[in-house]
Amino acid sequence: MTLNQQLHQALQQRKSQHRYRQRSILSSPQGAHITVDKKTYLNFCSNDYLGLANHPSVVAAMQKATREYGVGSGASHLVNGHSHYHHQLEEAIAAFTGRERALLFSTGYMANMGVIAALVGRGDTVFEDRLNHASLIDGGLLSRAQFKRFHHNDCDHLESQLKKADEKGRKLVVVDGVFSMDGDLAPLPELSELCQKYNAHLMVDDAHGIGVFGKQGAGAAQHFGLDCDQLPILVGTFGKAFGTFGAFVAGSEVLIESLIQFARPYIYTTAMPPAIAAATLASLDRIKNDAQRRDHLHQRITQFKQACSDVGLSLMPSASAIQPLVLGDDAKVLAVANALKAQGILVGAIRPPTVPEGSGRLRMTLSASHSESDIQTLAQALSQVIVLDKN
Repeated sequence: MTLNQQLHQALQQRKSQHRYRQRSILSSPQGAHITVDKKTYLNFCSNDYLGLANHPSVVAAMQKATREYGVGSGASHLVNGHSHYHHQLEEAIAAFTGRERALLFSTGYMANMGVIAALVGRGDTVFEDRLNHASLIDGGLLSRAQFKRFHHNDCDHLESQLKKADEKGRKLVVVDGVFSMDGDLAPLPELSELCQKYNAHLMVDDAHGIGVFGKQGAGAAQHFGLDCDQLPILVGTFGKAFGTFGAFVAGSEVLIESLIQFARPYIYTTAMPPAIAAATLASLDRIKNDAQRRDHLHQRITQFKQACSDVGLSLMPSASAIQPLVLGDDAKVLAVANALKAQGILVGAIRPPTVPEGSGRLRMTLSASHSESDIQTLAQALSQVIVLDKN
C-alpha cells in the first residue's frame, strides 16, 4: 500500500467517525458578526474575548509601527530581531503580571514547549492535569522527563503522585489556568501549596484567563492573589483576550535569563513582527484601563448561563468566556452545529481527540462585543435546535 493510500484510509476513517475537520474562509475582521464563506454569521467561536482584535487603537498602533519598522522582524531575538517595541512589551507585561521579567515567544505552543523542555529533562518528573492543552502535553512528553498525569483538578491524586516522585530530580507541576474545552479554572492556591510542600515548581498556562480574570485583567494569578513565589512560571498568550498574536512567559530574573539561554523555540525562531508587539502594547493599555469591557463580558456570561437555565439547557460549570454544552455523540454535535449555522450562528463543534471519548460538545465562546440580544438569540436557537434533534 502506498503512502497516499494509507493516508486516504486514515482520512476516510476520520470521516466515518464524524471527526473530519474542514477550514472556512474568513473575509471580515473578528467581531460579534463575521463573514465566512461569503455569508454573515453571529460569531460564538472566537477567542477574541474582549473584542480587541479590531479595536481602532490597536489597529492604529500596528499601522504606525509597520511604517516605522516594516513588516518582518528579520531575525531571532538573539540576533537582531529584538526591537524597541518587543522590549517595551516585555517590560510592560512583567509589570502587569507582577513579575520581575517577561519573555516573548512567537506562539503559545512554542512557549509551552520551550519552557518545559528548558526546565526538566531526564531524571526529572513533570505532572500534568489530564485536561491540559495539547501544547502542554506535548511539551511534557518531549522533555524526556518522567511524565505523570493526574485526574482533572484533583489535588489529592496529584499529592499521591508527588509523594512517590524521586527526590533527586526536579518536579514540575503544569496546568492550564482556565481549561480551554471545559472553561473551568484550576485550583491554583491548592496546587501552589502542594508544590511548596513537596518542593515542586508550578507552571500555569493562562491563555484563556489573562485579560478576562483579575481586577486589572492580569488573569488567574491575580484572581487568586498568587505572587511570583507562589506561582513562579506564568505563561500567557496574546491571540485571545489581547486580540493580537504571540505569547509570553513571566517570572523571576533567573527564570527569564535561563529561558533565553536554554529554550530552543525562543533561541531558534524569528521574532514576531515589531508591529505585532506595538499592537499588543495598545491592547494591554485597553485591558488595564477599560474595566467596563471586562465587566461587559462577565455580564454576557451571566446572562447566557441564566438564559440556558431558563430553557432547560445544562451547561458545564464555567465562569469563563468558554461555555460548553456536552452532547456526547459526535454525529449529534455536528448536526446541532450545522443546524445553528443554517440559522446564521457559528459555534465550535468539538469532538475527540480534542476532548475525551463520549464528551463531544458545542463550545460557545462569548465576547465583550456581544449584545444582550445576541446572547438571547443564541440561547433560543440552542433550545429550538436541540429539542428538534431529540424528536
